[in-house]
Amino acid sequence: MNRYPLWKYLVIAVALIIGVLYTLPNFFGEDEAVQVSAARSSVRVDASTRARIEQALAQAGIQPLGIVQDETSIKVRLDTPDTQLKAREAIQRALAPEASSANYIVALNLLSRTPAWMAAVNARPMYLGLDLRGGVHFMLQVDMQAALTKKAESFAGDLRSVLREKNIRHAGINRNNQAVEVAFRDPAALQSARGVIADQFQDLQVAEAVDGDSTRLTLTIKPEAARRVQDQALKQNMVTLHNRINELGVAEPVIQQQGLDRIVVQLPGVQDTSRAKDILGRTATLEVRMVDESAEGRGAEAGSGAVPFGSERYLDREGRPVVVRKQVVLTGENLTDAQAGFDNQTQEAAVHLTLDAKGARIFRDITRENIGKRMAILLFEKGKGEVVTAPVIRSEIGGGRVQISGAMTTVEANDTALLLRAGSLAAPMEIIEEMTIGPTLGAENIAKGFNSVAWGFAAICVFMILYYMLFGVFSSVALGVNLLLLVAILSMLQATLTLPGMAAMALALGMAIDSNVLINERVREELRRGASPQAAINAGYDSAWATILDSNVTSLIAGVALLAFGSGPVRGFAVVHCLGILTSMFSAVFFSRGLVNLWYGRQKKLKAVSIGTVWRPGGDNAITKAE
Repeated sequence: MNRYPLWKYLVIAVALIIGVLYTLPNFFGEDEAVQVSAARSSVRVDASTRARIEQALAQAGIQPLGIVQDETSIKVRLDTPDTQLKAREAIQRALAPEASSANYIVALNLLSRTPAWMAAVNARPMYLGLDLRGGVHFMLQVDMQAALTKKAESFAGDLRSVLREKNIRHAGINRNNQAVEVAFRDPAALQSARGVIADQFQDLQVAEAVDGDSTRLTLTIKPEAARRVQDQALKQNMVTLHNRINELGVAEPVIQQQGLDRIVVQLPGVQDTSRAKDILGRTATLEVRMVDESAEGRGAEAGSGAVPFGSERYLDREGRPVVVRKQVVLTGENLTDAQAGFDNQTQEAAVHLTLDAKGARIFRDITRENIGKRMAILLFEKGKGEVVTAPVIRSEIGGGRVQISGAMTTVEANDTALLLRAGSLAAPMEIIEEMTIGPTLGAENIAKGFNSVAWGFAAICVFMILYYMLFGVFSSVALGVNLLLLVAILSMLQATLTLPGMAAMALALGMAIDSNVLINERVREELRRGASPQAAINAGYDSAWATILDSNVTSLIAGVALLAFGSGPVRGFAVVHCLGILTSMFSAVFFSRGLVNLWYGRQKKLKAVSIGTVWRPGGDNAITKAE
């Protein structure tokens, strides 16, 4: 009756092993570290960089605890905060002596002491949120109306160019806020224009009105197209913010969308608010220039001569010099999109660019006049330029669609498209909320949160053991397993633990013990009715299950609602709350019954169970202890 088959005990054992394995990394603590990463895509962090770091540390008399190298950075482990600061200064002098033109970003960081064999199976500690580690928090409002106005301006230029190519005469094209107005005096031209708009401008809806001797078409962006423009602007701004925040060397930045037009940026560990603002508000510009193909220009590229008058020398992504003319052919304002793809003929990785009407016309003229010559695409940021690519012009390129290909991998094509697309913000942003949390306050929050969970757990265990005796011990062990599994799942998901999350843990303990209270009271109720101990245990668990399921499902619905409609701390609370409900159902019902079955299930002639005082109304013996 009260026996588990072997496979159920195996499930419990596996769950406990996984819980212990993925919970342990949270107790190893962290080492101070210095993180070195590339400041630009053309700079590589490789073995030579590591050798320079080791040499700089040796000269400064610093013995690191270890050096970890991955694909994008090198991290140096150190024993004390003072050594960390000295190591950063030594590495900064060796790799980036001038901050304005540095090739590397040297930043302070913290690394977990989790053993390598645990990290190999992705057993890593939870991230700590802003309120626990300290840092800065920004909420940025994206100007969606500016994005739509910019798109309407692009439509106006494209329409003007298409009507010119189709030889359709009009009486003027004007942009009125987010609408484009086109006037016609010739009915035939009007009908031709409507056909062109329906064929090539499917994102615009047309309204017609008679204005004196002319007819005016008012073109507005369709609601679904406007939503796409806003979504793209928001995503592009988030990508741009990711690129910029990399310069701060933040280990776990949080950049997430909130609502339809807001972006939340949280930078744990960063205390310099002005520095963070400078990074977030920085602008980048894109320029297209012709490469100087003269003998002097080629000589300057080879390093055998001076840069000719009217030209400048920049480095490409591989660190090779490229001499370009100062005259700017196109700017990033003419670029509307850049996507990675493949060459239709060679199937090589390529980048597909889309230009607006003005840019397409200029690009067509330039490529027609410079076939066989190189054209350089440069990205300027903080006054410093870098050649993203310098392809050879093979033929005249019209239509506003440009393809960059040749000697690049798929990863490089994606990186190039990202640089071109996210060089600057798609829509203006304004900081509407700002908050700074110091590391001391974060440490206090960790201590208070840990104490609240620990003392709450201890108080519940003491009460359960005093009131339910051995069954209270079973309930307390199940409660500990619940906490173990909850922390393990959060660590497996690499969730960010915040102070509301710790509050949700304390609440989850209180809610989880309710299930055990229901079970224990049902067992007592069966004993009061005169059932045998084995029958009382079986009936108690079976009858309590429906009530436990109902109560947990209603709580889970509330948690899912908070998760769906909440934001920020509310979502952090909801995640832990929902996971706590799921783990409590496993531990309070499945695991606790396994303990009871293991202890009592094999006793065929069980006469009593240790479940505290069982009240029997009436009779001489009003109080009986089932022991």
